[in-house]
Amino acid sequence: MKNVEPIFLILALLAEIIGTVGGFGSSVFFVPIANFYFNFQTVLGITALFHVVSNLSKIALFRKGIDKKLILYIGIPAVLFVIVGGILSKYLNTQFLETILGVFLISLSLLFLIKKNLIVKPEKKEALLGGSLSGFIAGILGTGGAIRGLTMAAFNLEKNVFIATSAVIDFGVDFSRTVVYFLNGFITKDILIYIPFLFFIGIFGSYLGKLLLKKISHENFKRFSLILILFIGIVTILKILVK
Repeated sequence: MKNVEPIFLILALLAEIIGTVGGFGSSVFFVPIANFYFNFQTVLGITALFHVVSNLSKIALFRKGIDKKLILYIGIPAVLFVIVGGILSKYLNTQFLETILGVFLISLSLLFLIKKNLIVKPEKKEALLGGSLSGFIAGILGTGGAIRGLTMAAFNLEKNVFIATSAVIDFGVDFSRTVVYFLNGFITKDILIYIPFLFFIGIFGSYLGKLLLKKISHENFKRFSLILILFIGIVTILKILVK
């Protein structure tokens, strides 16, 4: 069993805080960070475990006013398609998955930075499509919260309702893919030592994120988050090129 990497835990905490405040979810930061410490399939496993705890924390902290309609329209297709993506991830080359992750992060950040007023229609069809796409990408790449966030933003939810509803959906997605990744053999003994630390980080990071939400403009922090996602995406691609 490997020794615990303190720097990795610090970065995981930062990913949780930034993900909570920025509204994208911590996986968009956590997955590429973890990719520097573990092989990509193990990254998928440890991300799913981390997020189960993280989302339970968010549900507890932001539980008032959960939107049940969006859980139905976005959450159910997300859970179904994360299972499909999780199964497919076992059969795809890990370097190919890392490349797709880097391209996804760069494309996503540039899209939001350039199209600042990008919106999705607040209709049932768009909700079902957004939920399906976010779940499928989460299953394959470990992160799909940004797509779900874009879909949910169309419904103009109050900040706490948005985070709580997203967390409920994400919990269903992460619990489902945890089972799939376990069956795929992605959850290994080497990462079990991190579980107690990530449990604490998920709770503490969500709490700090909630405190920051009261003091920092969401729009300003969102822009900072997008620039950080762009940087992480570029570093991810460079890492693959120098292998």
